[in-house]
Amino acid sequence: MKDTDILKKNERIDQLYSQDIKIIQSPDVFSFSLDAVLLASFAELKNSPKTKVMDLCAGNGAVGLFASQKTKGSIDQLELQHRLADMGDRSIQLNQLGNRVKMYNLDLADTFQKFNKDSYDYVLCNPPYFRNQTTSKKNPNPYLAIARHEVKTTLNQVLKVSSGLLKMNGKLFLVHRPDRFLEILETLKRNRLAPKRIRLVYPHPHNEANMVLIEAIKDGRPDGIRFMDPLYEYEGEEYSQEVKGFLYGKK
Repeated sequence: MKDTDILKKNERIDQLYSQDIKIIQSPDVFSFSLDAVLLASFAELKNSPKTKVMDLCAGNGAVGLFASQKTKGSIDQLELQHRLADMGDRSIQLNQLGNRVKMYNLDLADTFQKFNKDSYDYVLCNPPYFRNQTTSKKNPNPYLAIARHEVKTTLNQVLKVSSGLLKMNGKLFLVHRPDRFLEILETLKRNRLAPKRIRLVYPHPHNEANMVLIEAIKDGRPDGIRFMDPLYEYEGEEYSQEVKGFLYGKK
């Protein structure tokens, strides 16, 4: 059976060469971007078969599949949109990871109808970045609008569910927008999550940051935040050496 036999109309297979992971994508709905790669790279996971990871707002499953190469544990993925969840499920099959990675087509609001509280070591999340305001200009493609705007969920709900899933001292790894940084810190605290590692991502040196990577611990001490070295996406017109390593592997 060829890899392409698993594809449906207007789909393609892209590959993260650094980890030999294949992802089913479609221009009709959603394609993973650099933030998914950076989040999976930022996450520090125990390489144990007993490790339990949840990937929330999973989209087509890219973050969880990339993270699967960092742990021997199980990874559950939760995605609201049926077509994206179906693509993610077939990507799991494509990578022969069905014994460890599972995709669930489920609304975040229904998480605890399916999953137990206080049962995960790690939560990964690449949530919608933008508030759902009446003045917000949303993408006419509903798949993209839901992925990018808080149409179906909110920052508080995402962090409340993350905290509920995590065991005490479990870790959340989150990617988001720096312009919501103070709101993120306040919402983390409200949901018993203490930020511990923070890394800002910049397109180029001397630009403003366009992403922030955050590690937070459930019921962690409120002190001890570490700000990591900045991450630059580009050197001139090309990806930076660090980003090339994430995408293509070390050479």
